[in-house]
Amino acid sequence: MGEATPTAGHGASEPVLVSLSAPARRSLVDGLIGPPGSVPNAPILAADASDAEIADFLAGVVHADTGFVARTDDGERALAVVAATAAALCGEDIRGALVQPDVEFLVGLKPPAVEAVRGVLLAVETVAPDRVGEVLAVLRR
Repeated sequence: MGEATPTAGHGASEPVLVSLSAPARRSLVDGLIGPPGSVPNAPILAADASDAEIADFLAGVVHADTGFVARTDDGERALAVVAATAAALCGEDIRGALVQPDVEFLVGLKPPAVEAVRGVLLAVETVAPDRVGEVLAVLRR
C-alpha cells in the first residue's frame, strides 16, 4: 500500500481568511428617518396622538408581525416614540417612557435589543428630517 499524495484542491492545506473583528452595531437611528410613504403597507402611528392612544397602539403592535411607522415632524416626539417602543418590548411603563425618555438606557441597549426595536419601529416618517434627526442624534453615542 502506497501513500496518497495530495493533489491540487484535495488534502492540500491553504490558509483561510477569517475576520476577527466584531460586526458593526446597528444604531437605533441609522436609516430610521424617511419621507412619508417610505414604508408602504405598514401600520402608521400619528405620533401627535395622546400618550394613552400611543401606549395602547404600542402595547398591541409589539406583538404583531407587521411593525409600524411613526409619523411626526417633532424630534422630541420621535425620541419619545423610540423610548416607548423599547419600553413596550421590555414590558416597562410605556406612558412613562413617552413623558421622560431614558436616553442612557436606549444608548446602552445591546445589539439584539436594538434589532428588536428596529424590527417593530420600521421608520419615523417626516417632512422635517433635519429637525427630527437633530434630536435623535443623542442616540448615536
